[in-house]
Amino acid sequence: MPAASNSGEVPARSKRADAQRNEQTLLTAAAAVFVTSGVDAPIREIAARAGVGVGTIYRHFPTRADLVVAVYRHQVEACAEAGPALLADADSPRAALHRWVGLFVDFLVTKHGLANAMQSDSSGFEALHTYFLDRLVPVCEQLLDAAVDAGEIEPGTRAYELMRGIGNLCIGHDSDPGRYDSRRLIELLLRGLRQPRSH
Repeated sequence: MPAASNSGEVPARSKRADAQRNEQTLLTAAAAVFVTSGVDAPIREIAARAGVGVGTIYRHFPTRADLVVAVYRHQVEACAEAGPALLADADSPRAALHRWVGLFVDFLVTKHGLANAMQSDSSGFEALHTYFLDRLVPVCEQLLDAAVDAGEIEPGTRAYELMRGIGNLCIGHDSDPGRYDSRRLIELLLRGLRQPRSH
């Protein structure tokens, strides 16, 4: 517990740490709501999930675009950090890759709403897209390389191509959500990275 000064105030550093934790809690709640309800979900739904008042969200993120961009960055970082952690914890590199793809698909739900939320700021959107590629392509490459090295998938799949293919499969859900199951098709795509056959 942080030591209080003589006046009873908590030091500024610990206040900043608390504010960062609160913001991370808000972003995690908003990401979960965006995955299930889309980026246009009511702010009160996000506030309820985070266990805070609506005013708290607006203090941190004055506009919906601010919130969506912050969630986007939060999810990119979560996906980037998850790759090595999954490799360390999963039963196999292929299992780690499959679990990482699930996180990546959740992230893409938010990404698809980002363009609309930032329609007046195309340069900002481009900068975020570059950030997304710079952070996530190397993580996907690491997972693919580990699965190839373990003999679990055939070599030759490029991380960017796989991520782009997954993204394209996710887009189809928007036009036919009742009959189109993007996650099932992504699972079929991942099965195509099958273990090499022995001759």
